[in-house]
Amino acid sequence: VQLQASGGGLVQTGGSLRLSCAASGTFDIIYVMSWYRQAPGSQRELVATITSGNSTNYADSVKGRFGISRDNAKNAVYLQMTGLKPEDTAVYYCNAGVTRNYLRYLYWGQGTQVTVSS
Repeated sequence: VQLQASGGGLVQTGGSLRLSCAASGTFDIIYVMSWYRQAPGSQRELVATITSGNSTNYADSVKGRFGISRDNAKNAVYLQMTGLKPEDTAVYYCNAGVTRNYLRYLYWGQGTQVTVSS
């Protein structure tokens, strides 16, 4: 399974970006899709998660500013980011949990850089 992330870039404080991630390959279902981020010198942290039933969960630091959504027909997940702050600067990774032959697997995308200037 391959995850292709896109949509990162440079934006000013208060700006918006929309990240996209599409999954391809062989699997039965994608039961969860998530966005993580990793800033220089920091550990990778969970930003937002969405299940196959569209239940969502957000890190406290992004609640009210970021929105996660998915398109099951396209096997894609999106992260709409608004009110961006310099502390949101990081490499953003998408993550997908899939099932195949009754087993579960987790996959990571390659990451997309988000830089918020002050």
